Amino acid sequence: MQKLFIDYTPENEIVLDGEQARHIAKSLRMKKGDMLIVNDSKGSDFGCVIEEITKESVFLKVCYQQASNSEPDCRVRIYQGNPKSGKLEDIIQKCTELGVFEIIPVLTKRCVSCPDEKSAKKKTERYNKIALEAAQQSGRGVVPKVYDLIPLKKAVEEDESEVKIVFYEGGGEPLRTLVDEKTKSVSIYIGPEGGFEKEEVDLIVSGGAAAATLGKRILRTQTAPVAALSAIMLITNNLE
Repeated sequence: MQKLFIDYTPENEIVLDGEQARHIAKSLRMKKGDMLIVNDSKGSDFGCVIEEITKESVFLKVCYQQASNSEPDCRVRIYQGNPKSGKLEDIIQKCTELGVFEIIPVLTKRCVSCPDEKSAKKKTERYNKIALEAAQQSGRGVVPKVYDLIPLKKAVEEDESEVKIVFYEGGGEPLRTLVDEKTKSVSIYIGPEGGFEKEEVDLIVSGGAAAATLGKRILRTQTAPVAALSAIMLITNNLE
């Protein structure tokens, strides 16, 4: 069933307008009597029926409410070395589908893409729109937030996850020794196109992270977070 997100908790009726109304009426060609799910962006799904479609708005009646059952019970935060924008868009889309909680682009010494503050802010708006669209398509219970680009040092200082892991081509521990089915929050650090410098890995480890490996092959920056997140979801029983 089609899912849309709103930023408030509804009662008996919901009125959608603007882009959401046009999407329902024109793109999806839905009509009066059709059902859809509206999520309050806090993990609750509301089953709704379309009561009326006008030129500007879509009027919905709330039929039932239930907790979304699509959210993993392990929150994974990705600190991604800022790659070229097209690669980051792919990472956001795929990781949203897989269940990521948050994505924070980080500036490292080998980043190819180093946008100025104004450009970075504009890109963040687009990145969050991509996350929203991927969350709707995949039936998520929340929309993962994509944050503004921050320096790696600040990321390490602010990271409060239970488990912290930096994936590094220089080697490390197998992922299963760091994460198990009881793990509830994980931060993973992924390097940009050129990878992390050794001193950056040391900085992340000094913040409480363990170095880990994703196998004997070197993965591209857009492949590594998808592989790592998939493995964590599997280990924590969130791909069942």
